[in-house]
Amino acid sequence: MRQDDFEARLRWLEDIEHLKQLKYRYAGYCDDDYDAEQLAPLFTENAIWDGGPMGRYEGREAIREFFAGTSSVVPFAIHHVTNPILEIDGDRATGRWYLWQPVVFAQGNQALWMAARYDDVYRREDGVWRFEHVTVTLRMLSPYEQGFAKLRMAEIPA
Repeated sequence: MRQDDFEARLRWLEDIEHLKQLKYRYAGYCDDDYDAEQLAPLFTENAIWDGGPMGRYEGREAIREFFAGTSSVVPFAIHHVTNPILEIDGDRATGRWYLWQPVVFAQGNQALWMAARYDDVYRREDGVWRFEHVTVTLRMLSPYEQGFAKLRMAEIPA
């Protein structure tokens, strides 16, 4: 085996692990009352967070402001992110993840099951991987009491 092959493979494995750790930190800060001050630095300055019906926010400051108000709307959530498919191309990368999330919306103290897909674009800046674009595609938002067999997609409580 050539030394440069080994170094390239090691770099790839390190990049994969850094991207996983980035996503895990994101999920953890979301589950810690949507800690906006910890979440914002995970994004590039011109990042986009697009949650579809949950809103679209452009720029790190807009994303920080969104998350700063989220815990008053969503007082409880546990983000289970799974099945990562990560593709790396130099200082750019893409990722696809699945989300399974028990969530409570403050309006009506409503418990729901949420399932979604994350499609992420990452950029390495000064040796640090950050989110450049996060897209959340809802697949299911089902009231806990009814279950997803009866009502797969509920309205998002305002």
